[in-house]
Amino acid sequence: MTIKEKQQEIIDEFAFLDDWEQKYEYIIDLGKELKGLSADKKTDENLIKGCQSKVWIDAEFKDGKLFFDADSDGILPKGIVSLLVSIYSGHSTQEILDSDFDFISEIGLQEFLSPSRANGLMAMTKQIKFYAVAYQLKS
Repeated sequence: MTIKEKQQEIIDEFAFLDDWEQKYEYIIDLGKELKGLSADKKTDENLIKGCQSKVWIDAEFKDGKLFFDADSDGILPKGIVSLLVSIYSGHSTQEILDSDFDFISEIGLQEFLSPSRANGLMAMTKQIKFYAVAYQLKS
């Protein structure tokens, strides 16, 4: 499945949820499904700067694709980062760099978040792109 198809799937899932309380619960449930990171991966290098809660994203380049793992000490940020990991993990660096994050506004996520959480979300998306650039330069 392409990144765009995964994004559309998320947009469609959010469209079926009636209000933000249901969307909030859905995001939290996504976080509960995230396997998380081992303690040795929860380093300053993997820590996302600009998040209200602690959020870590780790990336591994394997067989021409980037695979992300993440964790957070907050339930909402953990759900948000889980959403991003589910969309972008398992794709080539070029696919990630060519993609956009328009689905975030289409589901209204930024409007739902406090300004500090919205800044954290943008920091997460920037980190995913950063990993794609870094690994593309290595290969």
